Amino acid sequence: MKVGFISFHSFSNPGGVKNHILGLSAEFSKRGIENKIIAPRRNPDEDYGKKIILLGTSFPFPFGGSEADLCVNFNPIAIEEVLDREKFDVLHFHNLSVPSAWQIMLSRSAKKSLNILTFHSNVSGSELIRTFPEFLYPVRKMVDWKMDGIIGVSPLILKYFKGFKKPTVVIPNGVDVSYFSPERFNDKKLMGAANPNIFTPGRKDKINILFLGRMEDRKGLIYLLRAFKKLCGNYSNLLLTVVGDGPMEEECRNFAKENSLDNVIFKGRAPEDQAPFYYNDCDIYCSPAIYGESFGIVLIEAMAAGKPVVAFGIDGYTSVLGKGSGKKFLAEAKNVSDLAEKLEMFIKDEKLRQKMGKWGMEEVQKYDWPKIADQVLAFYDRCSKFKNI
Repeated sequence: MKVGFISFHSFSNPGGVKNHILGLSAEFSKRGIENKIIAPRRNPDEDYGKKIILLGTSFPFPFGGSEADLCVNFNPIAIEEVLDREKFDVLHFHNLSVPSAWQIMLSRSAKKSLNILTFHSNVSGSELIRTFPEFLYPVRKMVDWKMDGIIGVSPLILKYFKGFKKPTVVIPNGVDVSYFSPERFNDKKLMGAANPNIFTPGRKDKINILFLGRMEDRKGLIYLLRAFKKLCGNYSNLLLTVVGDGPMEEECRNFAKENSLDNVIFKGRAPEDQAPFYYNDCDIYCSPAIYGESFGIVLIEAMAAGKPVVAFGIDGYTSVLGKGSGKKFLAEAKNVSDLAEKLEMFIKDEKLRQKMGKWGMEEVQKYDWPKIADQVLAFYDRCSKFKNI
């Protein structure tokens, strides 16, 4: 079996879909399953080696409080050439972007292959889709016609495909548990090679809260900053480390400056391979996203690192933390006081931090890539049998 993972998101920037595809691809390769990745080009100098085929062009545009990709293949013949050459048995699409998705789905190869869609996006965050839901109609019709099965990364995703007559399943995002595990950071050689900029100045005897993500409306950093301001009125031993950039960076920096929050450290955007170090260096991870999250990869990364997690209780995050001990640390969305109270529970209780860190490490095992890959392969088999009935 040969699998083609098709992304409509540029690989030039960090992203959850990108990490998902890379993780699943790596696990398939470990099992001897031949696979390649097809992704659009955004910058002319992009080159990721032979494993990733650059096909089509990505144009970024604002969507649902974040950034999406409009993908176009200006040379449709190139699609046929690539797919004819690679001879994929399975085309595994990750999200859809027009018109590129239609161009690929209408190719000769797509008529022969098993076509699977993993949908990652919570499009309810888009005002355009809420106002004009009929925009999804042609996408659903194409999916009904061309896809042999649909995977949703959380239960809320499958509601967009009600009436789909072929197999569907919920398979969550995955994480390389060992890559984020605190045991990995006992390696002095590894820590010695780390970028010293990762480690927060004045870290000793401080409780370090970490935000890692884009500074955009839906990620909600401004709410965390407001909650942090409240907490600093009662605690003098706090740090907030902010890793990322984005359109709201100036507003967030100005808030910290205007409120004399000198203990907020803005690190800027960091290479993706530094993320495990940032998780390892924090005491509490907080993701204050206010809408538009379909799952919450950052939550399971922090859990894999053995860190307690606080977040707003939006739909995508409840699929990760909404059961068991984790649900006690989900605050009401946009409620700054509630977010501060949830953080304070960890700030004042080191044993609770350790307890929830241990709980997270146990809970996250079900998201380890070998288990996720097992589910994906089982779904391929199920869809293939259904198609051949």
